[in-house]
Amino acid sequence: MPQDLKEEIIKINRIYDGRIINLQKRTIKLQSGKIAHREIIKHPGSVAIIPILDNNTIILIEQYRSALEKVILEIPAGTLDHSEKPEDCARRELLEETGYQARNFRKLLASYTTPGYSDEEMHFYLATELTYKGARPEEDENIRTRMIKLDEINRMIKNGEINDMKTICGISRMKSNA
Repeated sequence: MPQDLKEEIIKINRIYDGRIINLQKRTIKLQSGKIAHREIIKHPGSVAIIPILDNNTIILIEQYRSALEKVILEIPAGTLDHSEKPEDCARRELLEETGYQARNFRKLLASYTTPGYSDEEMHFYLATELTYKGARPEEDENIRTRMIKLDEINRMIKNGEINDMKTICGISRMKSNA
């Protein structure tokens, strides 16, 4: 990586420490010598799972997203607990949100969700050979599962009915790895 683009951190002010995220205001020095500020969200990382019931049916979830003030359709996902391995988190979240356990998990990719202001890295998994065990949502989650054929999901993405980044990215990566 070219070091001429690197920013020197001069000071970090902790603005907020939350249950999931922490917010920092960083004072940085650019290569030009100018001083600038960056607002950074520190995040423990997350997982997203594409659970396939058969070759053409994927389990999606409907969930109200308070930040958007609406219900959206998306693949199951969740935040890593402290020092939790991504695959362990994916297994836990799949069971909590859909009620299914997967015999096989295959990592598709890991990517940064919003590197302009967050260090969150999301790990994407393909989950196959599913067995229903019963949903176990967390107390603050209200989730409904939907079994949807891949062709229908592709149509919904194309028409803007599914506009969740992780879902679009995960489905796209799954198709390119098939």
